[in-house]
Amino acid sequence: MNEFVEYLHEVFELFGPISVRKMFGGYGIYRDGLMFGLVTDDTLYLKADAENASHFEQAGLGRFEYARGGKIMKISYYQAPEGILEDREDAAIWARRSFEAALRSKRMRALPVSRPRV
Repeated sequence: MNEFVEYLHEVFELFGPISVRKMFGGYGIYRDGLMFGLVTDDTLYLKADAENASHFEQAGLGRFEYARGGKIMKISYYQAPEGILEDREDAAIWARRSFEAALRSKRMRALPVSRPRV
């Protein structure tokens, strides 16, 4: 694990204990087994959904994107504001919002899919 990823334990100390898992050339950031952040190339991205994406957009923060099959793919993670790396209280706020987005996403995946009756 690199120094930046190790440092995130301190960054999110007011949010609570996190765990980190290596994945796809980067790292997943977890709390209670639920991924709320990711790191690639020493850049932190946080989970977003319809309820919290406006916070990222208002701050001018871009979405995580990667190339796949000649297309640019964007996923529901936005670059974290740089200031949270030095402000533990702000880091806890941003982490909490992203963790809540991850919880909402998990609940949506758990809902049964209704099928039309024939």
